[in-house]
Amino acid sequence: MTVTTADKRATFRKMHESGCFILPNPVDVGSAKALQHLGFKAIASSSAGFAWTIGKADNHVTVEEVCQHLAALCSATDIPVNADFEGGFAVEPDRVADHVERGVRTGVAGLSIEDSTGDKDKPLYDRALAVERIRAARSAIGDSGTILVGRCEAYLWGVTDLKLVIDRLTAYAEAGADCLYAPGLKTREDIAAVVKAVAPRPFNLLIGGSGLSLAEAADLGVRRISVGGSLARAAWGGFMRAAKEMAEKGTFTELGSGYPGGELNKMFS
Repeated sequence: MTVTTADKRATFRKMHESGCFILPNPVDVGSAKALQHLGFKAIASSSAGFAWTIGKADNHVTVEEVCQHLAALCSATDIPVNADFEGGFAVEPDRVADHVERGVRTGVAGLSIEDSTGDKDKPLYDRALAVERIRAARSAIGDSGTILVGRCEAYLWGVTDLKLVIDRLTAYAEAGADCLYAPGLKTREDIAAVVKAVAPRPFNLLIGGSGLSLAEAADLGVRRISVGGSLARAAWGGFMRAAKEMAEKGTFTELGSGYPGGELNKMFS
């Protein structure tokens, strides 16, 4: 039975109504299929993870490359895909809206927009502009059923001001964001405070510095957990250890820790 884009979007929206789920981040079609095979009910793209697969640094991919990647993930799996859409690949709200329309056409069930500028001297867009960018994305999504995720990147850029984060996330919710996300939060107290502030809208937690388990995050009221580029870094870790051993020592021990090829063939057959 064919799973339609509308089915995926309806399923994804339902997943945000209660409980807490893991939203792992594949880097390509193979890893996306593997995550579906392992029983995950939804996945999210990773801007960093994808960029590294095409030999680019994070935040250096084009909207064309990302949309092709998203379309491939969506067509290869029967589960919802949430798009890491960076900052919408534009500054101006109308251009963000144009790009979001393109992103939605790939078949994604969710799409996130960040408020970081990429400039370490002024890491966040002015509040008014950041809110307008979310409002433009909301308008572009329309009645497609795609979930809009509003992201405040303050903590990732060293702006560890919880009041600022909460103020922005609540403003993004008022502008139309269905789900809120503030990567970089580490303490239970900060996570719980943000969850309470954005309720009843769901909150996405990036697992990193907090080190929380699924159960612990659920106890704090977190609705979904993503891992960003962590799976990609884990894969690159194995690759680079084996490659460096060959290059530097001329030995091949690390190759013995690879995943069995027969199991991979079985999974993809």
